[in-house]
Amino acid sequence: MSLLTLRDLAATLRNRPVFSNVSLTIDEGELVGLIGPNGAGKTTLMRAALGLLPRQSGQSSLAALSTAERARAVAWMPQAREIAWPIPVERLVALGRLPYLPLSGKIPAEDRAKIDAAIAHLGLEAFRTRAASRLSGGEQARALIARAIAQDTPLLMADEPIAGLDPAHQIATMQVFADLAATGRSTLVSLHDLGLAARHCTRLILLAEGGILADGPPQDVLTDALLARAFGVTAWHQHTPSGPVFQPLEVL
Repeated sequence: MSLLTLRDLAATLRNRPVFSNVSLTIDEGELVGLIGPNGAGKTTLMRAALGLLPRQSGQSSLAALSTAERARAVAWMPQAREIAWPIPVERLVALGRLPYLPLSGKIPAEDRAKIDAAIAHLGLEAFRTRAASRLSGGEQARALIARAIAQDTPLLMADEPIAGLDPAHQIATMQVFADLAATGRSTLVSLHDLGLAARHCTRLILLAEGGILADGPPQDVLTDALLARAFGVTAWHQHTPSGPVFQPLEVL
């Protein structure tokens, strides 16, 4: 089942074309890494897929939905993650259930269970009653990921969700996304860490040169030729008993 379909999507920002002719489909059970050099348009592509840009053309299955339908089809985690209100972490995560809550505002037991599961998934039990605005930057990022997971949508779109996290929490977060894929849900996540992308993603989309330069399994996208063309770097990669290991090495 398709969770996101884009057809000939194009976007312009500040009178500058960012990308054009982007077509792709994301199905159930995928962990898709969106990679590309700075300025390639990764954030813009995700926002265009959600119908959030004033100047875009082409078709997006998500943008065609009503606001209420979209809130139940996709959870969105943007790069901006400053939490200004001193609400408890538990209540912040509970905001993910807003598309489903009755008008009374009371949280049913089923929704409470999803909130608790999201908090546990991100290892936030010790912070449940703490004001979210008092958390560290990395802890705030995890709380916002938990909110997106609590929304329990078929698709989660996250823009650089592991930026600012320490290595343990970067790996743990990618494993959470992999666990979602194992249950049939999918994640589209923009990443700069190609090593984590190679190890955890089932598929990579390389955005460069104004469009999709490559789309496929990590081993087919992270080739020497494509890395040189898109990023201007060399890399070392090896399949090990613990999985693929990928390390960028030098600038060409």
